[in-house]
Amino acid sequence: MLDSHLTSDAPRHAAPMQRVRGVARVVMGATGLRDLYQAGSAKAMLPKIHGPVPEVVFLNTSGGLTAGDRLDYTLEVEAGGALVGTSQTAERAYAGVAQGADAEVAISLKAGCGARLDWLPQETILFDKSRLSRVTRAQIAADSRFVFVESLVLGRAAMGETVESLRFRDRREVHRAGRLEYLEPLEFDADTLAMRHHAVTLGGARAIATIGVFAQGAQDLADSLKSLTQEGVSAGVSGWNGKLIIRAMAADGYPLRRYVARALDHLRHGPLPRVWQL
Repeated sequence: MLDSHLTSDAPRHAAPMQRVRGVARVVMGATGLRDLYQAGSAKAMLPKIHGPVPEVVFLNTSGGLTAGDRLDYTLEVEAGGALVGTSQTAERAYAGVAQGADAEVAISLKAGCGARLDWLPQETILFDKSRLSRVTRAQIAADSRFVFVESLVLGRAAMGETVESLRFRDRREVHRAGRLEYLEPLEFDADTLAMRHHAVTLGGARAIATIGVFAQGAQDLADSLKSLTQEGVSAGVSGWNGKLIIRAMAADGYPLRRYVARALDHLRHGPLPRVWQL
């Protein structure tokens, strides 16, 4: 029950709405866990695994995000270590108040000298009238290896959902050895969705994904990825200056998920996090 100072005669719309607040931080050293902090609805779990690289699974116990919510995740692997980070399930952005504040997600990633960090969250599902602003910032050493994936799905095709209006703002940054090497802003709104069938926007796609690899020699992987195909998925691959970027899109989330899984298997030479379901 929501406690309030308002009297029974006060208008119902004046009642303050409860909002999600969550913070989770994990720091992994070369020999084991160095720091673990969690508060509010954000949780960080370290499941028992059989492989040599530990996994961190972030979880939002509120079940989704709506206008005014805020989550902060931090994942760091120190020099010489290796770590895989993911999310327990798809994150969901639900409809919010038309003039309300955006839901906000801030993700901070760090990899020390000679470290390996994989940031492999499951997809984000954007529902009609959702409002979400997200910033992902990675800071990596010159000789570290960093792999990331970000996938978006505009509603669930199997449920007959359509998305006509939303506001989504996303910003991804990768700083290597203190230098900004990759910056990608992305924004969707009702005007973008109205042109979703145009080639310059979504090309009719409901699901899109970006995969990135930042490591010495990453550009040499481009040719081998160009031959990777999945029915129903269109993809492009670019490699340059120690970077590899894959962009893919599909009419539904499932074929895109299969393509992403196959691409990551090729790039990482190891199993996906256990929480991924295919």
